[in-house]
Amino acid sequence: MDSIELGGSGLRVGKVCLGTMTFGEQVDEPTAFAILDRALERGVDFIDTAEMYSVPARRETFGATETIIGRWFAARPGARQKIVLATKIAGPARGMDWIRGGSPDLTPEHIVQACNDSLKRLQTEAIDLYQLHWPARNVPMFGGLYFDPANERSVTGILEQLQPFDGLIRAGKVRAIGLSNETPWGVTEFVRIAEANGLPRIATVQNPYALVNRVVDNGLDEVLFRSGVGLLAYSPLGFGSLTGKYDDGGPDPAQPALGRLARFDSMRRQRWARPETLNAARRYNALAREHGLTPTQLALAFCYRSWRVASTILGVTSVAQLDEDLDAWSVQLAPEVLTAIDRIRWEIRDPAQ
Repeated sequence: MDSIELGGSGLRVGKVCLGTMTFGEQVDEPTAFAILDRALERGVDFIDTAEMYSVPARRETFGATETIIGRWFAARPGARQKIVLATKIAGPARGMDWIRGGSPDLTPEHIVQACNDSLKRLQTEAIDLYQLHWPARNVPMFGGLYFDPANERSVTGILEQLQPFDGLIRAGKVRAIGLSNETPWGVTEFVRIAEANGLPRIATVQNPYALVNRVVDNGLDEVLFRSGVGLLAYSPLGFGSLTGKYDDGGPDPAQPALGRLARFDSMRRQRWARPETLNAARRYNALAREHGLTPTQLALAFCYRSWRVASTILGVTSVAQLDEDLDAWSVQLAPEVLTAIDRIRWEIRDPAQ
């Protein structure tokens, strides 16, 4: 598998990353261990997690995913040295009062404490890539379409956020930093302010990138390219919609085995389960079959081969799913398939924005 350096961080990772948001909710600890073992066996050297995981977020499972990964490291001597480990600090709580007491801000003290807590759960001395899960400032995200100045509020600024990240790097607790769910303006400002003040420069941005959500292509791709920041593409299978599992009738709560959109009511209210998103997924899934591909192969090959993507994050619930996703690495999409993909997007744009 190909590898790439993340920004100018010195971190070199494979083009495929194992996402772990299912660990601790959909995936129990023994199965998580089996998935992690298989990923390492197949050459995956990049793992992404977050303090708020597992998902859907609940008070009872806050930190559960990091804890499982920490136990796996403890049970597998030598595994930590083979892995580039990424985790994320949650932004302001967004209704989750179990995260920093529901604080509407993200202060320097919050950043330092959250990092120390993640290190403890992960049973490691350093986090390779520490990411801000979502912005502290007013910004549309997670399906929001429009910026609204009426929602402006006073929060910790970008300079004051970068300073504690710098301190964590100097202390040897973090090697590089990144953002997630960020806008072109946010990326530009983080880079500008870091360079102007001699502070750590972001190496990555973790944003959704899938056939049903290519908002990155609407200007963020140019910002990333010109800034030398790598894109970590999450939800390349559109929460399962691009596997074909919901083509017949959509996510049915009576069939929770289908996946998270069927199993969790909170997720059926998200952008990935919109009727427009599911209809778009059916178009892409049909295109895959017309060309002798599975929907999964089409969706992943699109991300794997995009010049925009540094590494694609895979979320799985079984070893079999992991193998299927990794096997898709060998798929190359013909020019006529890529043209057909763009033709569909021209008609329906980005329904899971």
